[in-house]
Amino acid sequence: MPRMRHTAVMKRPMTLGPGFEAVVRAATLLFLCASIAGAQTASVSATKTSPWKLVWSDEFNGGKLDYSKWGVEVNAFGGGNNELQIYSDRPENVRVENGHLILEARKDNHDVQGTRRGYSSGRVRTKNRGDWRFGRIEVRAKLPAGQGLWPAIWMLPTDDKYGTWAASGEIDIMEMQGHHPDTVHGTLHYGGRWPKNIHTGKPLKRAKGTFADAFHTFAVEWESGEIRWYLDGKHWQTQSRWNTDGGRFPAPFDQRFHLVLNLAVGGKWPGPPDGKTPFPSRMQVDWVRVHQRAR
Repeated sequence: MPRMRHTAVMKRPMTLGPGFEAVVRAATLLFLCASIAGAQTASVSATKTSPWKLVWSDEFNGGKLDYSKWGVEVNAFGGGNNELQIYSDRPENVRVENGHLILEARKDNHDVQGTRRGYSSGRVRTKNRGDWRFGRIEVRAKLPAGQGLWPAIWMLPTDDKYGTWAASGEIDIMEMQGHHPDTVHGTLHYGGRWPKNIHTGKPLKRAKGTFADAFHTFAVEWESGEIRWYLDGKHWQTQSRWNTDGGRFPAPFDQRFHLVLNLAVGGKWPGPPDGKTPFPSRMQVDWVRVHQRAR
């Protein structure tokens, strides 16, 4: 059916009054502002979104150590590095106080298991209480300074799948020699069984001040084939090359590890205390948090 043809009729264009035009302009401006605000909110939300999910933590807010999370190691012969301390489970050496885990080194000739040594101290671990394969591990701590003191935050394999130390690996999140209180070390141990072990890593020196001045957050992000170190949220080292006689890369750092916190005295690395080393000396831990990739 053909369309009807209309004769064009010229009409005057509709004229909007000044009041109506003002309303339109105001509405347009409000729409633009809302759009910008929405985009900004979305951007902030995206920034706050973290790929990590908290899976384990201890804030040390109670009056005593949580033994469902920590085991206290008792060892009369130090830590295997010619260390001079005895590790004990006495409250003088390991306790929770004012919201902090305290690991305290003392010069007291303490006796453990029939062995007497000149120094005592504390060492705790999460083995079979907190064991993880990959994750972001954070520890906020204040470290002691003094010749012969050796505070450490580190990880050991739970199962030793590739053999005894260091074929199954060791992750040192932080170690410090007490006579260099401005410098911490992040190190990996791997390769073969002792004495065929290898270690790689580097130190981080503060521009001013020491790690005994205040609390700092020491962390690693451990993923398959790469481990990254952080201090107070700032990345400072990455390692992505290692090996073991017991398996193929990324072994040995592809198995469960647990966390160890301790304060050693003496040993091959820091050397013995001297007359100026303060005793008692404390390593104070404010909190420990473990995150894993959100799925």
